[in-house]
Amino acid sequence: MARGAAFLAPARAGLEVAEYGANKIKKSVVGAGHADKNQIQMMVKILLPKADFKSADAADALAIAICHAHHYTVNRRVAI
Repeated sequence: MARGAAFLAPARAGLEVAEYGANKIKKSVVGAGHADKNQIQMMVKILLPKADFKSADAADALAIAICHAHHYTVNRRVAI
C-alpha cells in the first residue's frame, strides 16, 4: 500500500513517476548489475566529484538520480 501511495501522490500532481530495478541502477552507474555498495560509491564520486555524501544511502540516492537522468534522456531521444 505504501508503494501505491508513493506513486499516486506525484501522479495526482501531474508529475512523471519512474521506477528502476536495483540491477538496472547498478549497471547504469557502475557498468555491472551486481556491483556492491563500495563500487557504487566510488563511481558516484567519479561522476559527481563535488557531491558530498556521508552515507551509502545518500550515494544510492545519487546513483538513482544518475540512472534516471541517463534513461530519461535516452527515452526522450527515442520518442522524438
